[in-house]
Amino acid sequence: ELNSGNWSWWPSWRPTSMSLLKSAEAKILACIQNEVWSRFVTLPNQNRIWTLMVTNRTARRPSDQASQTPLVMVHGFGGGVGLWIRNLDSVSRSRPVYAFDLLGFGRSSRPSFPTDASLAEEQFVSSIEQWRQTVGLERMILLGHSLGGYLATSYSIQYPERVSHLILVDPWGFPERPKPQPEGSSQGSEVKRPGPPRWVKAVASVVTLFNPLAIIRAAGPWGPGLVNRFRPDFKSKFEDLFDDNTMTEYLYHCNAQTPSGEVGFRAMSESLGWAKRPMVQRVNLLPPSLPVSMLYGACSWVDSSTGKHVAQIRGQSPTRVVLIDDASHHVYADQPEEFNRVVENICNTVD
Repeated sequence: ELNSGNWSWWPSWRPTSMSLLKSAEAKILACIQNEVWSRFVTLPNQNRIWTLMVTNRTARRPSDQASQTPLVMVHGFGGGVGLWIRNLDSVSRSRPVYAFDLLGFGRSSRPSFPTDASLAEEQFVSSIEQWRQTVGLERMILLGHSLGGYLATSYSIQYPERVSHLILVDPWGFPERPKPQPEGSSQGSEVKRPGPPRWVKAVASVVTLFNPLAIIRAAGPWGPGLVNRFRPDFKSKFEDLFDDNTMTEYLYHCNAQTPSGEVGFRAMSESLGWAKRPMVQRVNLLPPSLPVSMLYGACSWVDSSTGKHVAQIRGQSPTRVVLIDDASHHVYADQPEEFNRVVENICNTVD
């Protein structure tokens, strides 16, 4: 009989678990000053969505806040609720704020995803709708960052009566992939935008062979160090809150678990930069009366001219494009005060 002790080294090869993710997240959420309610929301299909609700503990009359349309925040690829740590207190000043880990990411369930782009997208979007029904929200201000912005737009097309205002933060997957230009036909007048950061290129080069986060997992005990090396920007964005590796450890544990959401993302993307089903081809399906605000980091690799394109397509419909100076792709962490101010102002136009 095999002695199970012989295999005792196996789990420690990849130093991660849901309980390590839970404690990394707890350290982050301890910074929130307002009232935090957190629980798993179980969907009808038994998938569980890890959810936070943040409310203002100093509101004069709690009933005032409860009557406001809630803000729902959807993170991007490889993220989780902990990344909103610089924003949750401010944006919950006048209304309840919900943040959840997308299906297949963070602490939420990690089911298998279809390899077809539209079916994978549908699995994400229907999980958001089931989440909304289970939590019992009638209408919401829906905010999505990066991949979350793509899914929030798809959700708003399918369930327009549930969304009062759509806020897209450096959304992924909007533009169509440019056709290759014949040699020598490049326009000299075009301003060159900063390309994707080095870590995106590094991951993009292997994404065709593996799931995007396979490298972090394959690195085993060196995984957390890899996150630190490739994403030193993450540590610096939060260094006044944590003087250690709290954020990079959180990111590592979010992404070293069983792959799930990233399989769905890979099904939806041609390479890290482009969507198989570009959202710009569908924005005309958003209800004309739905206000859309698009926030871009002025130094991001996501091209803000897509925002102007969306505004053109929507014509007379209320569409606003805001550029946030000195911010890269993670606008909410790069310039949190400005981001929070812009988001609060948008929310205050709803009620």
